[in-house]
Amino acid sequence: MDPHVFVIFGASGDLTRRKLIPAIFQLYKNNSLPKDFALLGVSRTEFTDEAFREAVTTDNKHLKKKEGEEEQLKEFAKSLFYQPIDTNDPEDYAKVKDRLHEMDDKYNTRGNYIFYLSTPPSLYETIPEYLHRHDLNAKNGGWKRLVIEKPFGYDGKSARELNQILLQYFEEDQIYRIDHYLGKETVQNLLVTRFANGIFEPLWNRNYIQHVQITSAESIGVENRGGYYDESGALRDMVQNHLLQIVAHIGMEPPNTADAKAIRNEKLKLFQSIRLISEEEVPDYVVRGQYIAAEMDGKEVKGYREEKGVPEDSRTETYVGIKFFIDNWRWAGVPFYLRTGKRLPTKVTEVVVTFKSPPHRLFFNVNEIQSTPNQLVIRIQPQEGLALHFGMKVPGAGFHVKTVDMDFHYSDLTDAYVPEAYERLILDCMKGDPTLYAMGDSVEAAWKFIDPIINAWKNNPDITVHGYPSGTWGPAAAEDLIEGEEGWRNPCEEISNSQENCEL
Repeated sequence: MDPHVFVIFGASGDLTRRKLIPAIFQLYKNNSLPKDFALLGVSRTEFTDEAFREAVTTDNKHLKKKEGEEEQLKEFAKSLFYQPIDTNDPEDYAKVKDRLHEMDDKYNTRGNYIFYLSTPPSLYETIPEYLHRHDLNAKNGGWKRLVIEKPFGYDGKSARELNQILLQYFEEDQIYRIDHYLGKETVQNLLVTRFANGIFEPLWNRNYIQHVQITSAESIGVENRGGYYDESGALRDMVQNHLLQIVAHIGMEPPNTADAKAIRNEKLKLFQSIRLISEEEVPDYVVRGQYIAAEMDGKEVKGYREEKGVPEDSRTETYVGIKFFIDNWRWAGVPFYLRTGKRLPTKVTEVVVTFKSPPHRLFFNVNEIQSTPNQLVIRIQPQEGLALHFGMKVPGAGFHVKTVDMDFHYSDLTDAYVPEAYERLILDCMKGDPTLYAMGDSVEAAWKFIDPIINAWKNNPDITVHGYPSGTWGPAAAEDLIEGEEGWRNPCEEISNSQENCEL
């Protein structure tokens, strides 16, 4: 790996303490950082180098230190530096440039810089422009990379404008749009499950698959983020980025090679194949809801409109369920279902692939034990792993069929180290591997699917916002989206539990 300086704009903020410094310290402990490496924090707060080091290491409650790691932490902290600036003042970026040149001399980092924007989205246009004014984006004399956090725009129009502005100052291969969901091992494993196994790939199409469900549930409410969340909602916060990325991994065609360009191009083609839902069709294909006050885990919890910062008449969705289709040869006619929400019974993200039943129900009779169709459950979090549900004969007389489970848990690989999402993604950026980062074209294509839904909710006040009691699986209307008899699979704590009503 090339020597470089890792520059964090917004270094005094929460994300730096919670995710970035812990991830980089873990890379340091695993000897994954280059020998010549330094980190420069940049923000408005008036820290000295020592004060910054103390704030993000010694006093950082999110940095979990094991016994005996104190010396390692002290050594790691020596490579951390800080430069206070006014991020809205272009002249202040000269201070950043001077510090970087000092580090090049001291650490032999050769002009290689990663600029990580851990800032409000309002600065995504400002910082790249001011870096450009001081030639800090130039490839000559070392490589430069720009990392930005979601949201990548607020709608399709703002996403296109953001991409156009970024491309004025950085080339596409320099821009890394980070989505921490893509750093999860189980999301990456979707590709391996599909393309490395002869028992799955031949069945992964419209001839054998009845439908696909993707559920991402959270048991918490909006906490203290009511004001922010009300400007976003579940559709923008979860579906446009995280869940559509999972759809891409499930639905994309096999890439010619496993390199970044081939994989990202196939994902782009998948996004372009999703059938758009017109504004008039939104009530038939999309259900939105808000959680209301109820008892949850033995405690009374507030409804969404009672949360701090949320207007009393808010129509922002805390739950969204969507039915859609992918118009290509592989998936023609196969419905895909997405749902995500807050104040659902448990925190879980999983993909359920339901296979078609055999054409002749040979063993069906009135005494048959109820069995579900064959399903492959891919659990992304928690209890990461896979479960396969299929029918077996119940011992005894007659052909009574019961659904049984065969499962695998990542925790069974006890000798394998599984990196955290940010750790994996930051390491990939340091290596110059953009496979798990979003391309600008893909972001815009995803917004094309989301925009008509947002516009329908905005332009048609008659579209219902369904209330659902906290602790339930969302509005009853969402059940009507599902075709067939099975309905949604409501995940249990145990991945292999196929019972509809289980203890969470």
